[in-house]
Amino acid sequence: MTDSLLDLPPLSAARFASIEDRVARLLATEQDVVIMQGEALLPLEGAIRGVAGPGTTALNVITGPYGQTFGQWLRDCGATVHDLPVPYHTAVTADRIEKAFTEHPEIDFVSLVHAEAATGNTNPVAEIGEVVRARGALFYLDAVASVGAEPVLPDAWGVDLCVIGAQKAMGGPAGVSAVSVSERAWARMAANPRAPRRSYLSLLDWKERWIDAGRTALPHAPAQLEMLALEACLERIEAVGLDEVMARHRRAAAATRAGAAALGGGLEPYVHKASEAAPVATTLRAPAGIAAFDLVARALETDPSLPLAAGGGPLAQEMIRVNHYGPHATREAVEASLTALAAALADRGAAVDGEAAREAVAKAWR
Repeated sequence: MTDSLLDLPPLSAARFASIEDRVARLLATEQDVVIMQGEALLPLEGAIRGVAGPGTTALNVITGPYGQTFGQWLRDCGATVHDLPVPYHTAVTADRIEKAFTEHPEIDFVSLVHAEAATGNTNPVAEIGEVVRARGALFYLDAVASVGAEPVLPDAWGVDLCVIGAQKAMGGPAGVSAVSVSERAWARMAANPRAPRRSYLSLLDWKERWIDAGRTALPHAPAQLEMLALEACLERIEAVGLDEVMARHRRAAAATRAGAAALGGGLEPYVHKASEAAPVATTLRAPAGIAAFDLVARALETDPSLPLAAGGGPLAQEMIRVNHYGPHATREAVEASLTALAAALADRGAAVDGEAAREAVAKAWR
């Protein structure tokens, strides 16, 4: 096996371009798509540093930890940043975006995370896109977690910079990522004297050396195994159908919420409204007096492969994440996760009903 991997022929420019075209079809976009040779933080940071500078006034929506990071990058670029923090148990609304524009009409850049796997919420990008487009601002979207779990449509939504990764709902590799770039975004980068050049972060380098050159010669050696894994991932989604992949994630989310509610023991959805809960992952609030990280640790003793995690940082005390994405978007994974949590809760004296939870999962899945 090792020899066969080492003996692979070099990845051709034509094949690299064909994988980019597959990503474009996945996003139903006519924009340029650049596959970058690193985890999604690479295009996320590269896109912000490409367009932002001292003349930028940004509205940065914070519905989880990545929004906080985007604000830091924007400020580092010299941009004026208006943060819009949103409680993690809900989603931002188009009305709040409109209000921010009314208060700060000079805003020319909006950054938003579509779905936050870390907090379990998802934002109404189509509605927000209408507001941003009407104001003429550039729209930057982190769709790393949402792609494959719910629609991601840069062209229809007016998204100028849409970053995706394959490692969550798509069930693919983490080592490569992609960004779709509108003509407006390219123009903003070209006019930005601070845009990275001759840099791993530079999208403009990719445009000039790859896209503008006709995609006939790769600028550098690609991450071959990750590119092949991405190609296989896209082929699998095409064979099954994107609609079915998204439906499987919706079923997993609905089943997790229903099962947790039936289980009892003080466990409840962290995101209050199902309409604002991300299909990629469901977050649950641990019962009062029981630390979420303790419950998760106990649950994982039964099966370390379960898609369970405690919230990050201060959320570790109260938040449990059921990461039912990719290969874990199955009824079996949801049932096993709730069964393990039921055992952990029972160990701490909570009254739980595992059978009711299983019945609720089955009903919701159907």
